[in-house]
Amino acid sequence: MSAENGAFPDVRPRRLRTSPAMRRMVAEHRPHPADLILPAFVREGVDRPVPVSSMPGVVQHSLDSLRAAAVEAAEAGVSGLMLFGVPEDHKKDAIGTPGTDPDGILQVALRAVRAEVGDALVVMADTCLDEVTDHGHCGVLDAEGRVDNDATLARYAEMAVVQAEAGARVLGPSGMMDGQIRVIRRALDAAGHQDVALLAYTVKYSSAFYGPFREAVNSSLRGDRRGYQQDPPNVRESLRELALDLAEGADMVMVKPGLPYLDVLRQIADRSTVPVAAYQISGEYAMVEAAAEKGWLDRERAIEETLTAFKRAGADLTLTYWATEFAQWLRARY
Repeated sequence: MSAENGAFPDVRPRRLRTSPAMRRMVAEHRPHPADLILPAFVREGVDRPVPVSSMPGVVQHSLDSLRAAAVEAAEAGVSGLMLFGVPEDHKKDAIGTPGTDPDGILQVALRAVRAEVGDALVVMADTCLDEVTDHGHCGVLDAEGRVDNDATLARYAEMAVVQAEAGARVLGPSGMMDGQIRVIRRALDAAGHQDVALLAYTVKYSSAFYGPFREAVNSSLRGDRRGYQQDPPNVRESLRELALDLAEGADMVMVKPGLPYLDVLRQIADRSTVPVAAYQISGEYAMVEAAAEKGWLDRERAIEETLTAFKRAGADLTLTYWATEFAQWLRARY
């Protein structure tokens, strides 16, 4: 809009949108390869990758393909690799024995990746029982079939020490048990692993968007996890969980899922005194891939837009299945 009599300048915000170079120069938020963490699945008993049908482009890795994926991620500038182990079904039991077996698939994979890339990637481990129990819940069940919080904490403590000894540099306790950060921190310190960091799953909602993940880990879940994961309508309990995790010694905190909870991510980022991560989960990934396959949206633009949204909402780190691919785009562009 023009000024009359030169009383004020002709203000045109569009001047800063006129070219790709101009828009890049004034961009307020830029995802960077170092912000990214690649979640990866490794499956016991396979000698080649097994595609996850509901997550096009994602596989259950063999040990060899996992090593190659770790090298590729490190070369792209990705900072971290979060590992999820998928044991053979017959090895699962009620207490998740493969999770504390030094020769369990996750521990074997941790050693293999550390041997391959050393500290070129921050090697992380999912510290939870859902992939290794025959009932598929994140903890030990009591006689009535409910998750026993304190019995589960004892298992988490054992699991954490075994994962640290296998080479994990960061542990991600994802089960949403009360007191899990405190118990795991004490167990690690007592075992001499004071330098292993904890990425707390501070905010983990009981979401409809986890479906593809359950295929990826060959989940045995019966029932649901609403009794221990957070209820989607609630925000205040997320802030309470943040206060607890920080008091118990969390080194980083997470909001999961990502896109449906950007408002929560913003509130956590505004209050956190440690780095904040967002997890762009399997259902978010699958929606974009499915729509792109149909030709309903521009895949690359949608990926970048979603990852920028996390950055804009306050995430310091983002776990995404596109981590390596997106990092490669960024490196080629800049």
